[in-house]
Amino acid sequence: MSATMVSQHIPDLDLITSYAERNDSFFSKVSPWTKLGGLVLVILLITLTRSLAICSGLYIAILAVYYLAGLPIKKLFAWCALPVLFVLSLVGLLAWSEPGTPIVSFAVAGVTIALTDNGVLLVFTLLLKALVSVTYSLFFLMTTKYEHFAGMIFRIFPSPLDQIFLMAYRFLFLTLAMTGSMLKAVRSRGGGLVRSIRMQGRIFAEVFALVFIRSFERAERVHTAMIARGYHGSYAAGTAIPRPGFVGYGVLGAFSLIIAIVVWMVPNTRGW
Repeated sequence: MSATMVSQHIPDLDLITSYAERNDSFFSKVSPWTKLGGLVLVILLITLTRSLAICSGLYIAILAVYYLAGLPIKKLFAWCALPVLFVLSLVGLLAWSEPGTPIVSFAVAGVTIALTDNGVLLVFTLLLKALVSVTYSLFFLMTTKYEHFAGMIFRIFPSPLDQIFLMAYRFLFLTLAMTGSMLKAVRSRGGGLVRSIRMQGRIFAEVFALVFIRSFERAERVHTAMIARGYHGSYAAGTAIPRPGFVGYGVLGAFSLIIAIVVWMVPNTRGW
């Protein structure tokens, strides 16, 4: 367990960065711009379609790419627990209001509530969409070096948004590291997250507040150190980023064509 790892279900930034810097698969050599363009196209496709079959095929394809890149599958499934829980907590309520053939129904205060086939289809479709976006995002982060990632942020976002993104990413490591240290201290004294909140909620809240206060203090020290080294409000990331080759442009063009065909020419993109 790394210093920034708070829970096995929360993505470990240290592990993600380690894979990004040390991964030597074919996909780590692909231009970051190509992978970023693929991320945009994937988000566009899952936004425009409601087909369970299309979302399932896309998820299987991305999962296969993730596996071929040599990335940890078990960690991925553990990290996907939070997105799955988030989707089910929101969509689980919407599923009972979808029209269709009832599967389960009951009456509450004279009002009939039914779970239909379209409701179940909605849950599985949105769940797959969340898994697709999370899996490809992790694939992108774990096959792209930090210097290239920082350079892309510097080139895409205008100032001061680029500075905010770059600094927030760095300070996130500090906050997670201090939170992880705090939880280790709680466990070493026989406590636990649920038990501590139930028995000593006030003290636990004060400890969390102290973590953020110390994180801000450390951020101030980091900022002071950067100023001492010549920082004047602009963190320039001038690293050269590999451009997409002929194959990269061809893949993005083919994927764009597939999206156009799926969305505009296939009549069943909003169902099975």
